[in-house]
Amino acid sequence: MPDPVLQTSPLGFQWATIDPFLFCVHHLDAYPEANAHMGPAASLEARDIGMDFAGADGWRMYHGSTVPGFPQHPHRGFETVTFVRQGYVDHSDSLGATARFSRGDVQWLTAGQGIVHCEMFPLLDQHGPNPCELFQIWLNLPAADKMVDPYFTMLWNHDIPRHDSVDDEGRATEITVIAGAVAGLQPPTAPPNSWASRAEADVAIWHIVSEPRAEWTLPPAAGPDTVRTLYVFEGSVHIGDHDLEASTGAVLRTEGPVVIAGGPSGAEALVLQGRPIGEPVAQYGPFVMNTKAEIEQAFTDYRRTGFGGWPWPTDDPVHPREAGRFARHADGRVEEPDVIRSSNA
Repeated sequence: MPDPVLQTSPLGFQWATIDPFLFCVHHLDAYPEANAHMGPAASLEARDIGMDFAGADGWRMYHGSTVPGFPQHPHRGFETVTFVRQGYVDHSDSLGATARFSRGDVQWLTAGQGIVHCEMFPLLDQHGPNPCELFQIWLNLPAADKMVDPYFTMLWNHDIPRHDSVDDEGRATEITVIAGAVAGLQPPTAPPNSWASRAEADVAIWHIVSEPRAEWTLPPAAGPDTVRTLYVFEGSVHIGDHDLEASTGAVLRTEGPVVIAGGPSGAEALVLQGRPIGEPVAQYGPFVMNTKAEIEQAFTDYRRTGFGGWPWPTDDPVHPREAGRFARHADGRVEEPDVIRSSNA
């Protein structure tokens, strides 16, 4: 049988991806207890505030000065998919939408013709550690959809399907289905202009948690052009003749089933798959277009319009410490998943 593993590569802070994905960042920060302002109760004196990616003491401030995170910044021409495993994210954007989300939640944001947003990581516990862990995945848009209207949506933890697969020895693997149907489960609806909204694009985002030695079989992809990458970030997995340790990415064959077995201590992994868009990519910072001229136009448009302007009083708004998970959409619709209700406000 052909080797199910086509290629492997080490993983760092920013993971290399294959079209239609642009990259994936695994944020993992062991923040200490919080101060009164929802920042770390620790000295920031030696940090490069505004550009702190060093990871000193196991955590980063990123571009934040009081609360860690990313104050307002623009995007055009692609989508961000943010999947939280620990901690909290406070979102605000130029549409007027805002949210707080946490473990198991996914924010899916289509930048389209242009949006400005911020992502801050408020530290809520003043008496203990505030670990924060999330994945941010950049998914490209085809040329025909790069200038669509921006779109903000939340996929709440309780709405995201999970499949518990038990092998012949009674060992379990849990698959979280963010995008791409698998094991008879349909994921939440992707944004209307996403590459993932097209069935023929065969986009999938799956989070896999395996018990020690548990086996699960990845099904074949829908078409021969689909590219599938497995990112092992905890534990290890065994595939074919390969033992893949944590911090390893592997491009897998997709024309047939592939058996994945958790290692001696189990495993956690992320799967990204999709049919390539197959168009030129021109990227500069927060803009992803098809040509250099389109990038230059994006900067011109942003300087001229601000992509709708920034409706918030600060560049890095955060919600009150006592606020729960919620989303307030640009049309005034409010979602409060902790009480499972929606209302207009």
